[in-house]
Amino acid sequence: MQIIDLLVIIAYLVATAWLGLALSGKQSSLKGYFLGGRDLPWWAVCLSVVATETSALTVIGIPVMSYLGDLNYLQLGLGYILGRVIVAYFMLPRYYDGEMITAYAYLGKRFGQSTQTTAGVTFLFTRLLADGIRVLAAAIPLKVILDGLGIHTNYFVIIVVLSLVTIVYTFIGGIKAVVWVDVAQMILYVLGGILAIIIISASIGGGWFAEAVEAGKTNIFVFEGNPISADTSFIPSVLGGAVFAMASHGSDQLIVQRLLSCRSKIEAQKALITSGFVVVVQFAIFLLVGLALWAYYDHALPADLGLTRDDEIFPLFIIEGLPTGISGLMLAGILAAAMSTLSSSLSALSSSTVNDVYAKFKRTPMTDEQGFKVGRWATIGWGIAFILPATVFESDSGNIVILALGIAGITYGGLLGAFVFGIVNKRARAVDANIAFALAVAVNAFFFVMEKYVTGEVWVAWQWYPLLGIIVTFIVGGLLGLRHKTKVVEEPTTPAEAEGSTRP
Repeated sequence: MQIIDLLVIIAYLVATAWLGLALSGKQSSLKGYFLGGRDLPWWAVCLSVVATETSALTVIGIPVMSYLGDLNYLQLGLGYILGRVIVAYFMLPRYYDGEMITAYAYLGKRFGQSTQTTAGVTFLFTRLLADGIRVLAAAIPLKVILDGLGIHTNYFVIIVVLSLVTIVYTFIGGIKAVVWVDVAQMILYVLGGILAIIIISASIGGGWFAEAVEAGKTNIFVFEGNPISADTSFIPSVLGGAVFAMASHGSDQLIVQRLLSCRSKIEAQKALITSGFVVVVQFAIFLLVGLALWAYYDHALPADLGLTRDDEIFPLFIIEGLPTGISGLMLAGILAAAMSTLSSSLSALSSSTVNDVYAKFKRTPMTDEQGFKVGRWATIGWGIAFILPATVFESDSGNIVILALGIAGITYGGLLGAFVFGIVNKRARAVDANIAFALAVAVNAFFFVMEKYVTGEVWVAWQWYPLLGIIVTFIVGGLLGLRHKTKVVEEPTTPAEAEGSTRP
């Protein structure tokens, strides 16, 4: 890798910040900063949703799955599509029912301030951990490449640089900057994956796919294994994946914030459902990259190539197998995925901080100017905070994709469970929902900690975490709700809602 590659990367970082600012314009209101004035086209929101849930985890983590295994990860994509359809028609209308800026505003409306704040704080904590891993995913290949250039630094410095660039355009441009940069970045890293396949095919010939077929590495559906603990089998991938998608796209502020920035509920539904099909295509591209790399390196294990992490296999090819200039462009694609998720998280975290925490603890009503100011400072604060979890998880040797999804799944079940529980159970009160939510998170955290840090054995596949959380929420909350004889009647919170409007 040559110095020109480093110049390409630097130019990309500068261009990204400029693009975000140029396309978004200067934001001056709370709704414009967090919802883009609710005037973003559905196709841009669709690509932004995909870019947000992708991150560098997909670019460097998914190829190694097919490199070491097969194409069974595509099963999860089928579940993702099913879950999105349910969210589009069951949950999205609730969010468009009044002036709701965050996903947890409905919980505040149904159960009260304590539940909304609890959900908001939980989101802040778990999003910080999960996205710290995503930042680490971007730092891994960048450090390898810098070492190859003789520029020896540590993960801390790399993470700080990435964070600062992203903070700049998120701080000034808000969600508009985030969405439009997401679109550009997604195009870049997907083209990078396609380009890698073309270059490998030109290098070793097009027979690599036939070779993979002959070796049984193109299997998509896996029906063997324990359906509870085997995370590669069909049932947990499709059914568990559907519930996981319902939780991530129906109760995670990171995604819901984008959907609320659409021009209408219909466009938000279109963006959400279409994103499911785009994700499957994206999964397929990077799984094919893994198969091509498997043939390129003559079936060698990552350890045999001198790698300390399996996730380094694609970055290794970027360094050794790509022409000068193209290497820098590919790394820019990985950085694109990482910065896309980081910027999305900053916007969502600051939004939740303002609306679910600051506004609820403030004794007097929050003005638009106050919320806008706090939101910007929160963007800076959370950007700096990403550094800690990224360095903490540096020593984890497991698959970085599964690690991030497992952490997110710990709270997804409780969040989704509380949302659906509030709709279905009309007797439950705030204390019932809060206790049920806390226990649901605790149960999932127990299984995660036991697997990762105690026994090393998988008792419950990560895809089942959200469903397990929902079950705990409904059982505990339902039993507690039996204490109340009367049902809760939801009162209209806005004039638009009182008139039966579905669009604020």
